[in-house]
Amino acid sequence: MKMKIRREVLLGIFGLVTISMFVISVNYLKGKDLLNRNRTFYAIYDGTAGIQDAAPISINGLSVGKVTDMGFLSNNSSKVIIELSIYNTINIPSNSIARIFSLDLLGTKNIEIVLGDSKTPANDGDTLVGGSQMSITDELGQQVAPIKAKTEKLLASLDTMVNVLQAVLNSETRKNIDASFMSIRSTLTNLESTTYNLDTLVYGQRKRMERILFNIESITENFRENDKNISNILTNFSNISDTLAKANIAGTLKNVNVILSQVAGITEKIDNGEGSLGLLVNDQKLYDNLNKSAAQLAALIEDMKLNPHRYVNFSVFPPSKKRMEFGN
Repeated sequence: MKMKIRREVLLGIFGLVTISMFVISVNYLKGKDLLNRNRTFYAIYDGTAGIQDAAPISINGLSVGKVTDMGFLSNNSSKVIIELSIYNTINIPSNSIARIFSLDLLGTKNIEIVLGDSKTPANDGDTLVGGSQMSITDELGQQVAPIKAKTEKLLASLDTMVNVLQAVLNSETRKNIDASFMSIRSTLTNLESTTYNLDTLVYGQRKRMERILFNIESITENFRENDKNISNILTNFSNISDTLAKANIAGTLKNVNVILSQVAGITEKIDNGEGSLGLLVNDQKLYDNLNKSAAQLAALIEDMKLNPHRYVNFSVFPPSKKRMEFGN
């Protein structure tokens, strides 16, 4: 009977040890170390972002724990709560962030605790702030996306440009372009010839241009030397202008107009034969008589010069008949 009881006890103890080892092994595989006293924290995320059970938790690259459980925050919430088991005794401030990040290019996800600056430490069972970092692939995709969009637009523009060029550069257009290039070549040839002729002309007239420039320089120097005289002349012109401005030019012109009107009246009377001057100018007979009388007067004066005794006799004796006859 005692042997039977001892066997059952041994079987019970063996079963308990086996079950305990199984539980310990399962929890160990899940990241739970039942043999050590760990601190448990929680973090809430919009999604797991590919994190797996027993994923390592690190602080500054040093492993300090593992993910021990994951699940929805509640039946009415799609947010995910992850249980973090920390076996390291490092002090974790209450405002620390549990950030999911990519460990390598293959997309292996780990959790990194970014320590905060709070003086209050996080206690066992507290919830840390959850965060996530884009994977390298996501970052590359985000950076490449704008380049991809621009490339697509560029390819579309290039395609449109090629179609336009194909439509424009037909055989007729190519002929016109060839003709245009020929015209441009001819124009350049003419321009080169014109430039050569201009250079030749400038070279041939160089001395003359030098003389012209020298004369211009001389004139400029004369102006510079006579600057004072020019200033005086301009001052005199200014004074004359002031004098003319002050003079009664309007009254003078009015008097001149009156005089010209009077002269015109006199001229008209002369033309009409009015007055002595008019008669003299318009009466040809009177003009001829005056010319004749003037001629006779001239002859009389000439005779008086030649024979003054015929007209003047100063002798105290009366002239004898013979003298008078002799004089005749």
